Amino acid sequence: MGKTSIDEIVTYYRKQIKKHNPVLNAYITTLLPKLNVFDIGKPLAGIPLAIKDLFETEGIATTAGTKFLRNNIPGEDATVVRKLKDAGAIILGKTNMHEIALGVTNINSHYGNCLNPWDIQRIPGGSSGGSAVAVAAGMCVAALGSDTGGSIRIPSSLCGTVGIKPTYGKVSLHGVIPLSWNLDHVGPIANNVRDAALILQTIAGYDKLDPASIDHPEDEYISHLENGVRGWKIAYAIGDYIEVSQPDVLSAMQAVIKIFENLGAKIGNAVVPWLREAALANGVMTQADAAAYHHERLIASPQDFGEDVLRRLKMGMACTSSEYAQARRLQTEVKHKFKLFFNDYDLLILPTTPSTAPLIEGSDAVEQARKLTRFTAPFNLAGLPAMSLPCGFSTEGLPVGLQIVGPEWAETKVLVAGYAYEQSTGWHEQPPTAFLE
Repeated sequence: MGKTSIDEIVTYYRKQIKKHNPVLNAYITTLLPKLNVFDIGKPLAGIPLAIKDLFETEGIATTAGTKFLRNNIPGEDATVVRKLKDAGAIILGKTNMHEIALGVTNINSHYGNCLNPWDIQRIPGGSSGGSAVAVAAGMCVAALGSDTGGSIRIPSSLCGTVGIKPTYGKVSLHGVIPLSWNLDHVGPIANNVRDAALILQTIAGYDKLDPASIDHPEDEYISHLENGVRGWKIAYAIGDYIEVSQPDVLSAMQAVIKIFENLGAKIGNAVVPWLREAALANGVMTQADAAAYHHERLIASPQDFGEDVLRRLKMGMACTSSEYAQARRLQTEVKHKFKLFFNDYDLLILPTTPSTAPLIEGSDAVEQARKLTRFTAPFNLAGLPAMSLPCGFSTEGLPVGLQIVGPEWAETKVLVAGYAYEQSTGWHEQPPTAFLE
């Protein structure tokens, strides 16, 4: 790729931002990248990316979607941002998000609401809503998000993108404004599995600056993508906890099962009874950790938080030490249960969200957090790799998300299965055409 073609690519995406961001509000800050001569040997040379606005960026405002950090200008990049730049990526801007990442609607009273490109009357999901919208609407090639209870996978499900949350400790959290020290994960959002794999490959790896980082051997994702799933044992989650999903979602999942069977996988129904309690414990820890991190702001200026975020922070403040200890103990138990579970199965599949994108009007952000994290939060508690990718549309024409979950450090398996499914269906090739030229 030469400099001229890089100029043309960046110009195209900047035009897309100028055209669509006034409506969708995916970016809080847009940048005019400096185009230098790129080393075409770098894996991301000249690729335009977006960064969720809680990743610290040297000399560029990093707000975490909150009024408190409106003038926060970091002196250095987060580790993952530096890795992307070192790989040749071009940063187009910082994306909108649910305030402090504590929510899934991306309704933000400080920087404006981010809207779903499939239907602007609906939420895009969150908290990495701006990243998913920017990708879906062609305002970047891929984006970084964070995920504490589903914040990469939920907007990916509702916006029809691919998003992966890796194993806890696989990607550095250094320079990422925390929501929960115990549950935060960093990962990519992209239009297809291959792009997501390439970004994850770039940002993964041990970081001595991150206390949560784990030194574990890295795999090479791209070379394995086409390995296929023939002979794999894949569990499909069933039971009352799953059956609350919209009929369109459940129908899409039945079609998913048939595709994987056609690909040579063996599908077995599995009740996973600890999902409910795992999701609840994740919520307890998220709110308590967030309240601890923002304690001084809560005491000094509680009125400066958005209404729904303040409600959840107050719930976190009210959490007793016994309740928190019980949640941490449950976390240990859930990790062990999944370890035993994956002795029998290669992967687990289930819906990413129980519904398609809800309408903004009449939507209570706290209630939506409870509903939309139902199938994603358990895997934050367990720290397992989990990916959402498109698996169809509802009768209203809204994207439905498939979630693929693997055991610890099994990102390669998750990506291989996602790629095999994606190549057999082509759902990822159907973008919201109203926002693409």
